[in-house]
Amino acid sequence: MKTTVTALIASVKKTVLFISILLTTTIQMASAQDKGMWMLTYFRQRYPTRIEIDAKGKTVEVPLPNPMLAAQLHIALSSDGRHWTPLNDNKPIWDQHMRDQFIHKGPDGLWRLVATGGGSGAPDRKTFGPSCIYATSKDLIHWQFEKYLPLMKDVHDESGALVNNIWAPEYFYDEATKEYTLLWSSTFKSEGWQESRLWYCKTSDWKTFTPAKVLFAPGYSVIDGTLIKHNGTYYLFHKEEEFGVKNGERRGIRVATSKNLEGPYTVYQGPLNNGQIAPTITEGPSVMADPVNSNGWLLYYDYPMADKYGISSSSDLLHWTIENDISLPPDARHGSLSRLTATEAKALQDAFPSKP
Repeated sequence: MKTTVTALIASVKKTVLFISILLTTTIQMASAQDKGMWMLTYFRQRYPTRIEIDAKGKTVEVPLPNPMLAAQLHIALSSDGRHWTPLNDNKPIWDQHMRDQFIHKGPDGLWRLVATGGGSGAPDRKTFGPSCIYATSKDLIHWQFEKYLPLMKDVHDESGALVNNIWAPEYFYDEATKEYTLLWSSTFKSEGWQESRLWYCKTSDWKTFTPAKVLFAPGYSVIDGTLIKHNGTYYLFHKEEEFGVKNGERRGIRVATSKNLEGPYTVYQGPLNNGQIAPTITEGPSVMADPVNSNGWLLYYDYPMADKYGISSSSDLLHWTIENDISLPPDARHGSLSRLTATEAKALQDAFPSKP
């Protein structure tokens, strides 16, 4: 038995070393060919329960095996967008508590992060409502927590109540106006998935923000919005968050389009589950250009109840084919995607190597 365990440990060490060498070689080749790399940022989780609605319409929590949560920033790298190597042995590279982190580089060269999570230093929740995290970095290695953003502090329902959550914040930079549009989901209901809508505000300096307004309110509860622009059209990928006796199982990814950033958006009727573009149960969509197909796109989403990731490919951002030959970090959740230079990728690998 001892011999078997020793052999297994040795095998795992060899695998980690091989992956590390392979990533180093990939980065070196990207640098030599003047090609970039891609970065996936994520947190890790295995859900403790699955929420269901029984035949009487009551909420039921079904226990799931082996729950875990590492709600901090993790990073993985890839050259083809399909096979990802986690840095730092798939452990956090920053200890700030957060979920659903979204990271992009601004035109000023500064990396900006927004994420779900309010801490003890956040503005008083009873007065200002929930907050999200805002942080910056010049190199993706050293991070500066900037502040908590109570983006919904001036929004109340008819009873005067504040919203109960700010989930999965993201932002979109408009080259024409030089403004950042922040978007997120919020609801006045007790559960974040109930009657949720996508909201937005704008800022040019990350100090002052326009009042929050509804961006997207389809005929279903919606969370996890992410926005890209291509050939003059805005594509708003999102999760339809409906399930139960009345609607059935409708927790899956959809897409809506508009010629204007602020809408109105028209929901595309995808081929799966009466309108969706990815299998159920999926969430946390993110989109990037396909490194393998110069005219293609890749859509990422995680299966929160099954503890795995999925990737689909498309040539038009509407019709998607599931990719099967993929590998992603274990327990990765709600990733965001960014293009890196080979130099940036090497600096990250040097700073956060995986140990053999």
